Amino acid sequence: MAKEKIILGIDPGTKIMGYGLIQTRGKDFSLIHLDSLRFKPTDTPILRLKQIFEGTLNIIAEYLPDEMAVEAPFFGKNVQSMLKLGRAQGVIMAAALFKDIPVEEYSPRKIKQSITGKGGASKEQVYAMLERSFGHKIETRYLDASDALAVALCHHYQASNPLLGGAKAKSWDQYLKQNPDRKA
Repeated sequence: MAKEKIILGIDPGTKIMGYGLIQTRGKDFSLIHLDSLRFKPTDTPILRLKQIFEGTLNIIAEYLPDEMAVEAPFFGKNVQSMLKLGRAQGVIMAAALFKDIPVEEYSPRKIKQSITGKGGASKEQVYAMLERSFGHKIETRYLDASDALAVALCHHYQASNPLLGGAKAKSWDQYLKQNPDRKA
């Protein structure tokens, strides 16, 4: 029997941080919650990092995730933006590690590829595919929350597909030993 687990996906941001939680059992998954934390533009960058850390700890305390997946910063032309996102990602990861929660990171391209089949998909295309995957309308005020949900679902897909390396098996024999419920 497949073990149930809760995956927390986070889309880091210093203005808006999206988060989404899914519950998985084997290949099945369901939505638990998604939302965004908004930070005041008048707060200093350092204070926002503290708020991101505390907000992440509060989400962890409320939903008790087994694993966390975080979107990696996009390598763009604006070095300052990348630095701010990298710091936000760092405090998010530190909060998870502080609570002994394993963390994985995925590039935006990998997440889009995993959800839509196209690494260059738009946020709207990802959102539409999430609604199709979950089988119902997903209410969210910010696309950052649906992006975070996509991060969690991408992590689930990666972890549940032996061909993608999520099982960490080096051979089919080893994979079948690690996953006896998968034998035909």
